[in-house]
Amino acid sequence: MEERLQKIIARAGVASRRRAEQLIVSGQVTVNGKMVTELGSRVDASKDHIKVGGKLLHGPEEHLYLALYKPADVVATMSDPEGRRSISDFLQGAQARVYPVGRLEYHASGLLFLTNDGELANKLLRSHGLRQTYLVKLKGNLTDAEMKQIEAETRVRVERLKRAENAWYEVTLTEARRDPLREKLQLLGHPVEKMKRIKLASIEIGDLAPGRFRKLTPEEVAGLEKLIAKQAVRSRGTPKPALRPSGLATPVSRYRDVKKRVSRLRDQKKVDSQPRNDRKPKDDRN
Repeated sequence: MEERLQKIIARAGVASRRRAEQLIVSGQVTVNGKMVTELGSRVDASKDHIKVGGKLLHGPEEHLYLALYKPADVVATMSDPEGRRSISDFLQGAQARVYPVGRLEYHASGLLFLTNDGELANKLLRSHGLRQTYLVKLKGNLTDAEMKQIEAETRVRVERLKRAENAWYEVTLTEARRDPLREKLQLLGHPVEKMKRIKLASIEIGDLAPGRFRKLTPEEVAGLEKLIAKQAVRSRGTPKPALRPSGLATPVSRYRDVKKRVSRLRDQKKVDSQPRNDRKPKDDRN
């Protein structure tokens, strides 16, 4: 049966679907001795000889799903050109080659999901709205008003765990991103001192120690797949926003108009403030 080439490569555990597409476009994939660079090319894995990076593609590996507790100050990649510690340093004993799905900041610690299931990895990366839960230690304490302000402006849920000189909070994100949250906390005078991810979708870090990993149970994998499928249905069912009628200014265009008017007024004030004799005479020539 013919299938898309990148799908076959991903299913074999060589790379995620996105990475497989990059390998194809960069000319690192051949089919029956001929280079294939066109995405969407269809081949039959049972008949065609497929090579990736010069190595013959074999049948799909047994899928492996891992939860790793990434320590702080470790890059969430398999290697690092700058020589910093990477997650491959903590995967000795893993039964197959796996890849991290998603990212976790260098200074952050906590849960990282790894797998050789390219199909599931691709679905997870494309899924929006899956919850992530972090434990965050801040400088100082947030007031109730600041917590409400953060929730309103960054679309996260913030819960104080314990009052202390530098308190810990549980922060849950869905569509929100971490960078705006960090920036807002910095502006409020409560910079992030530590950040640890404890949950990703239905996967929990549990009692893992830093630098250790564990295999996900079949129930955990099934639960993750169910959440991804549910989120995909929800995304398809979300109606697209109505188009703005032509002629109505968008917030961005209104902002630009105001900025232009302010600039013109500022230029006019400069002209009015000049001594009359210093102003350039108008050219009365016809």
